[in-house]
Amino acid sequence: MPTDPSSTPRLPVVFIPHGGGPWPFVELGLPKAEVQALAAWLRQVGQQLATRPKALLVISAHWEQPVATVMTSAAPPLLYDYSGFPPEAYRITWPAPGSPSLAARVRELLSAAGLPSAEDSARGYDHGTFIPLKLMYPEADIPCVQLSLKQGLDPAEHLALGRALAPLRDEGVFIIGSGMTFHNLRAFGDPRAHEVSAKFDAWVQDAATAPASVRDEMLRQWTQAPYARLVHPREEHLLPLMVAAGAAGEDRGTTAWSGSMMGARLSGFRFG
Repeated sequence: MPTDPSSTPRLPVVFIPHGGGPWPFVELGLPKAEVQALAAWLRQVGQQLATRPKALLVISAHWEQPVATVMTSAAPPLLYDYSGFPPEAYRITWPAPGSPSLAARVRELLSAAGLPSAEDSARGYDHGTFIPLKLMYPEADIPCVQLSLKQGLDPAEHLALGRALAPLRDEGVFIIGSGMTFHNLRAFGDPRAHEVSAKFDAWVQDAATAPASVRDEMLRQWTQAPYARLVHPREEHLLPLMVAAGAAGEDRGTTAWSGSMMGARLSGFRFG
C-alpha cells in the first residue's frame, strides 16, 4: 500500500501504556484519578496528529510468535484475553476493520530488511490493542493491523523490526507500541513499588528522549537499568517500546505522558 511520500505528511510513532485488562470500561476498584488521567491522555493521542492516519499498526505486548507475524483478516474479532472480570468486560466492542494490504506491506518491508515474517488470518485484536484504541479511536473506523513480538524477546531484534517498518510513517500509517513501562503484576499496589518504579521510569525517560544512537544502545542494554528485573520480571511489556524506537529513526522522543497505576510509575512516549 505504498503511497507518494510527497503527498503524505510523516506520522510520529508512539509508545502507550495500555493499563490492565478492561480498566477504563469496567469498574475494577482502581484509583479513579489514575484511571481518569491515563484515559484522558489516550483519548487525545490521535487528536494531536497533524493528519488523520490511513491505517494503524499496533505492536502489542500480548502476542508473541516464533517470527514477526501480522494479522491479515479484513474483519478481525476481539480476543478477550483476560480473565476474572465482570461479565461486561466480555461485551466490549471495537469493530475496526483489518487491512490485508497493510499486512502485505509490513511483510514486504520486513523481507527487504532480511527479517523473516509470517501471517495469521484468524488472529483478532487482543486487549493491548482494542482497550487503548477504543479510547483513542472510538469510532473504530480506521483499518488496523497487529504485529506480534518475536519469541526470545531480544531488544536488538525488536529495534531492527522497527527500523524496517519506518517507511510506513511516510505512507500514512500510525505505528503504536502498546505495553507498559512497569509490569510486575505481584507488585502493583505494593507501596514499595513506587520508589522502584520511579527509578526505572526515570531511566526509561532518559533513554527514550536521548539522541537515537544513545537511545538505542540504552534500550539494548535495558537490564542494566535500576531495578530492571523487579520492574519487568519478563520483558514482553517493554519490547513494544523497542519497536517504536526503531521506527523513530533519528527522531528524538519526548515524554508525552507520565503518571501512575496502582502506585507504580508509568510513561508514554512520542517520537517525531
